[in-house]
Amino acid sequence: MPMPGSRGGHVSHMLGRYRPQDQAEAADVERVRALADSADDPWLRSIPLHVTGSALIVHPDSGRVLLRWHQRQHAWLQVGGHADPGESDPLAIALREAAEETGLTDLVPWPDAQLRHVVIVPVPASSREPAHEHADLRFVLATRTPDAARAETPDAPLRWLSPREAREISSEANLRETVSRAERLLKGGSRALSQLPLSPAAVHQPPRRAALRILPEGPFGSSASREGSDFRHS
Repeated sequence: MPMPGSRGGHVSHMLGRYRPQDQAEAADVERVRALADSADDPWLRSIPLHVTGSALIVHPDSGRVLLRWHQRQHAWLQVGGHADPGESDPLAIALREAAEETGLTDLVPWPDAQLRHVVIVPVPASSREPAHEHADLRFVLATRTPDAARAETPDAPLRWLSPREAREISSEANLRETVSRAERLLKGGSRALSQLPLSPAAVHQPPRRAALRILPEGPFGSSASREGSDFRHS
C-alpha cells in the first residue's frame, strides 16, 4: 500500500487492476507499483525513476493516430508528460498534457478509461537534469475534430498517421507496441465517439493561440506548427 499522505494512491490502485501483456511489461509494472507504494511522491521529477502520464490520440472515424515531435529525444512520440503540483491521477494528467500539446479540447478516454500500456523508458541527460527513467502510464484518447490539432510550439509539430505509418516513423519499440495496441482497438469496432460523454479535457483551457504555420508535407502526412510560443519540454 502507498505510504500515508503519498501521491501514489491513484497509481497503485490503477496498477492493481491492470493486466500486463508480456513478461517485460509485468516487470515494469512491478517496479512502478513498488515506487508508488514506497515513495512519498512518485511523480517528483527529482527522483531517478518517476511516474509520467501519456496518451496516444486517435481519430476512430479515419483510423489515424497523432504523434508529436520531441526535440530533446529527436523522435516522434505520443503526447504526455509530468504531473503538475497537486496532481496524482494519471488519466487526468494525460488528458491535461494532451490538450496543452495539441490544442484539442474534445479529447475523451477511448473506448474507455482503462490503462493501456505500462513501460519504463530511459531519458538521456540534459543540461538541466541527469539521466533518469520515466514510469510511463499510457492511455488512448480520441477526438472528433482532428483538423483542430495545433502544435504547442514551432519545434513540436504534429502528424496524423495511419498506424502502419506511425510504426514506420517511430524509432521507439515501446511506442510501436502502444500503436499496435491502439490499432487493435480501432479494428475491434469499439464505441463510436457519438456514444461517448462530453470530454473531460473540455474543462481545461486550451493553450495560448498563435499564428498557424503549416510545415511542408512529408512522406508520412502533414504537419502543423504555431508561431509565438516558448518551447517547454514536458
